[in-house]
Order: sequence, then structure tokens, then C-alpha cells
Amino acid sequence: MERLKSNFLNMALVLTVISLAAAGALAAVYTLTVEPIAQAKAQKEEQAVRDVLPPYTRIETDSVNGLAVARAYNGDTFVGAAVKTEDTGFGGAVKLMVGFDAQGKIVNYSVLEQAETPGLGTKMVDWFKTDKNRQNVCGLNPSEVNFAVNKDGGDIDAITAATISSRAFLRAVRKAYDAYAANPQTDAASGASAQWHGEAAADSVAVADELPVDHVVAEKSEPAPETVAADVQTIVEPENKDTL
Repeated sequence: MERLKSNFLNMALVLTVISLAAAGALAAVYTLTVEPIAQAKAQKEEQAVRDVLPPYTRIETDSVNGLAVARAYNGDTFVGAAVKTEDTGFGGAVKLMVGFDAQGKIVNYSVLEQAETPGLGTKMVDWFKTDKNRQNVCGLNPSEVNFAVNKDGGDIDAITAATISSRAFLRAVRKAYDAYAANPQTDAASGASAQWHGEAAADSVAVADELPVDHVVAEKSEPAPETVAADVQTIVEPENKDTL
């Protein structure tokens, strides 16, 4: 076989063939691996939801403030919620799954993804759930403590020599709590609308709309003129103002 002459045209041709072959190989590998990687990621997130929540029998998913929220129920009783959240750390995105109980306290967290400095920022995987000094956030309600690192005047001990990573972690958890607190849920057993902290649940309106007309009429009585204003106030005013 005659050897190709060493000139610019031949070198460009060889490089083009090699580049196309490499690109084809990469595309083939990507096609073969993209689905298993996606499945593994989904399984990891599903396991993280189980790890950070109290025992439950069913899950309802939603999106609040751009974050995925999984509300957990034991029968008809609301027991907590898991929120997928993230922030930017020293090495890039820090992605977490954070679980809260029905009182808004952190049950547990799972680090889904991080690229922090090995031996420093990577310690977040266990640091903030270890009972030592003031570093454990489990059992805390972020609205009831100064949820920031001690270097910033907060109540949480930062990872040693990894303040930026610690700030990112706490910001991500705070975002998760804000999504949890802004997301109302309905007590299916009583039909009453229970609030985390936010506005009235839209579901409660739907429940009222579904009541039979005869049921509404049966419950209605003709009040005396002087009691009309009081009755209207009773209907509009929630029983417990602290839930607003």
C-alpha cells in the first residue's frame, strides 16, 4: 500500500477521520449510559426521600418556589415533607434532600451532589448531623434559630476551614424550609385546611365546591338581623390566628 504523502491536505483528512471516529464512539457510549445514569439518579433521590422523612404510607409531590416537594402522610395524617434543594458552594452546585417533620423541624438530610474540596467541604455529608458542639442541624426548626454559621453571628458551627461550603449548605437548607413553610396541606381526615405558614390552601376551596347543595341548605339557618355580622365574622375569621 502506497504511503500517504505528508502534506497539509492529508494531515487534515486523517485528523478529520480520527475526530469523527472519536465523536461517534463518544455518542455511542453516551447513548448506552444516559438511561442507566438517569435511573441511578432517580433511585438515589427516591432513597433520599425515604432516608430523611418520618415513617409514612403515601407521598404527594408538588413544586414550590421552584423546588420539588414531597409531602408525606401516614394514612390521612400529615407527617412531614422532603424538599430537593441546592445552592452554590466553593466547587459548584451543592444539592441536598432535606426532610422536615410536621412541626417544621429537620428530621435528616442527604447530600445528593457536591464538588467541594476533599477533606474539607465534603465533610458536609456527615458534619451537620453529628452531635458535637453546635454543628448538628437535625431537630432544629430553621425559623426558630439563627440559621447561619457562627462566623456570621449564627448558631451553627461551620465545617473547619470550609466556611464557603458551610454557608452554601445552610442556605440550601433554608431554601428547603421556605418551600416547606410556603406549601399548605389539607388534613384529609377532618376536611380542615391546615397551614404550614402560608396562604390558604386552594384544595380547601375545591372541597367546599364539591359539597352537595342540599347539605349546605340543611346546615343554613335564618339568623336574626343583629347576629348577621357576627356570623359572617365567624365564617371568615380562622379559629386559630396563629396558623396564618
